[in-house]
Amino acid sequence: MLPAIDHTHDPAARSWLPAGAGPTEAFPVQNLPFGVFTPAGDDVTPRIGVAIGQQVLDLARCTSAGVCDGLPRPLAEAMCSPQLNALLALTPAHWSALRHRLFALLVDGEDGWRAARESVRAALHPIASVHLHLPCTVGDYTDFYASIHHATNVGTMLRPDQPLLPNYRHLPIGYHGRASSVVVSGTPVRRPCGQTLAAGGDRPVFEPSRRLDYELEVGLVIGGANRLGESVPIAAALDRVFGMVLLNDWSARDVQAWEYQPLGPFLAKSFATSISPWVTTLESLAPCRVAAAARGPDGLALLPYLEDADDQAAGAFDVTLDVTLSSRAMRDHRQSPMRVSQSNLRDLYWTPAQLVAHHASNGCNLRPGDLLGTGTVSGPTPESRGCLLERTWRGSEPLPLTSGEQRRFLEDGDVVTLSAQWTSGAGGRFGACAGEVLAARG
Repeated sequence: MLPAIDHTHDPAARSWLPAGAGPTEAFPVQNLPFGVFTPAGDDVTPRIGVAIGQQVLDLARCTSAGVCDGLPRPLAEAMCSPQLNALLALTPAHWSALRHRLFALLVDGEDGWRAARESVRAALHPIASVHLHLPCTVGDYTDFYASIHHATNVGTMLRPDQPLLPNYRHLPIGYHGRASSVVVSGTPVRRPCGQTLAAGGDRPVFEPSRRLDYELEVGLVIGGANRLGESVPIAAALDRVFGMVLLNDWSARDVQAWEYQPLGPFLAKSFATSISPWVTTLESLAPCRVAAAARGPDGLALLPYLEDADDQAAGAFDVTLDVTLSSRAMRDHRQSPMRVSQSNLRDLYWTPAQLVAHHASNGCNLRPGDLLGTGTVSGPTPESRGCLLERTWRGSEPLPLTSGEQRRFLEDGDVVTLSAQWTSGAGGRFGACAGEVLAARG
């Protein structure tokens, strides 16, 4: 079921909390993303928080203060957990009830929740002062290939006569990734070593990757569960998505080129995947819903388990995605990061609901905290290509930086930052996803 637009999305709504430094609130009251944090100087167990303005609201403290009394007991218990998995195991009705209570506590209104404001103030911490963790334990991670522009670009490099293989328009292509190397934004990424084969060579070598790349993606954070052997109907697929994070699927392209045939990505992808610390709920993104991307002039009919009229009418999301790069030289000279990619989530060929429905169509059991990556989100223009492999066309068209440097692929010391924002309704943004490339171990 598609999330509904209600009073919590009202563009005129404002929080009674001060916006803090800067021209706008970091996270307005219509957004309310979830994360896991520990306060500065505190060694206690991490706790769940919700971002509001430039602060984070401690849900366990809210529960103990009584401002969440009346919510279902499983919900109150999940709010006191050290990670989001217990909350993810509940239902969309629980998630919506919590959103509505938080909105009532934080919105500038005249209702009875004004009396709770001192308790709410006591549960706030400046975002800048807390330590943010992975928002949930990721049990399984799957990465899709849902952008037809990305697939066409990469296919053109490898197979100019047949960029898209015949199955691409029939099913969402994906592979099972490595959950143990999913890291939170801010975690440095070590350049991996691996087997590579030089052009014209006949024997591989084992060395640090020379073609390290970012991939601009969005991750779907799964909620609820289906038993092994049970599928998820597409009409109910979005009920299984708690929210979204930004995701950087770091990729060693030279390692990938040597190992990917015949079974696909392996060590070229498993060394690190970064995600943003804040989970933007699907409910907060309701105003961003738009029609799914057109399926092309061939009018190819989908198999019934992937076809849903509501999903085609409003199952995509109009969210602008950006990548900036800051080299070590740029930071030394106090230059601002340079935007190197900008695309939009609405351009995906496959919708989030189709990814979930296809993943479970064989009876695969999706569990709370599972992470489904969209694959690189690229658009139709060079500037909207979501990775350096495309942006520099396999390194043949170096990208000039504002510092006078060039990039074919990432260099040690580069900081890559993903961001996302939307303008529908009240507008909002995702939490950023950043990582610095460290040199390979000697």
